[in-house]
Amino acid sequence: MKIFDRNKLEIMPLSERNHDLTYANIIDLTPYQIKHEAFAHVSKAIYKARSNNASVILMMGAHVIRSGVQKYIIDLMEKGFISCIAMNGAGLIHDYEFALIGKTTESVSRYIKNGQFGLWKETGRINDIVTEAANKNRGLGEYVGEIIEKECFQYKDISVLATGYRLKIPVTIHVSIGSDIVHEHPNCDGAAYGKTSYTDFLSFTYVLQNIENGVVMNFGSAVMAPEVFLKALSMVRNVAHSESTSISNFVTLVCDLHDIPDNYFEEPPKSNPFYYFRPWKTMLVRTVSDGGRSYYVKGKHNTTIPGLWTAIIHQKNLSCKNSSK
Repeated sequence: MKIFDRNKLEIMPLSERNHDLTYANIIDLTPYQIKHEAFAHVSKAIYKARSNNASVILMMGAHVIRSGVQKYIIDLMEKGFISCIAMNGAGLIHDYEFALIGKTTESVSRYIKNGQFGLWKETGRINDIVTEAANKNRGLGEYVGEIIEKECFQYKDISVLATGYRLKIPVTIHVSIGSDIVHEHPNCDGAAYGKTSYTDFLSFTYVLQNIENGVVMNFGSAVMAPEVFLKALSMVRNVAHSESTSISNFVTLVCDLHDIPDNYFEEPPKSNPFYYFRPWKTMLVRTVSDGGRSYYVKGKHNTTIPGLWTAIIHQKNLSCKNSSK
């Protein structure tokens, strides 16, 4: 079988790329009120989960990193409200670039015209790091986070990956081969991505074992989050069943931009295009149908993440006041 010769590619330095996002787009920690009762319920569930040592998992698409809400996520990690973060490969790339140069994101419409889209030298180093991780039998998210932390990238303070490594909180990366710009580069080793990303999947599944009375959240991931969650949940329920226990009582939250009806507790029919919106049928209906609860909030990440953070901090303050009485 004939394959494309990647050695013919012209790789340019990041200094020649126009960036759509910079460090100035990172939002400072400021309370943001969203008048949606879902956040009040979810914040209570998160606080209860932490008290019971149950898992609280945040799954997200790459646009969460691009929305500039890193400080909110990192603060929740530092305060012990997050047990695991799951991202796709693009999320890792944006986190890495932000940490390295304080900038990320390119215009697809501009750079695809001359075939320069994604072909940037410094970003391509991620592939070498992944190969090192595979050789050392390490997970993808953990090892990239270690590199960012130990090499003291200039903007590592906004790196979710570095924070995860520092706090020993798993940040798992779930890669779809061919979906990310680093897969274009000559130094990309697909086997290394497969090995390290599968290690991350097993790490995610390990955390999910403790999801009874816990919380799983999905911000903006239409495919990765519901599909990874579905398979991992089947695995942990299989083991629980063999041990005569159950995993059924947990809370799910989906935050996205779609207008879905208030009766999202029911699965849409196959005649409805929303049947193919996996977060709805998978995370809001099927996986919680035997004892769990689900919530949906429509909104942009730069409002929903701060909104959730605000609700959790408010719940924390309420709990502190009650315990002092």
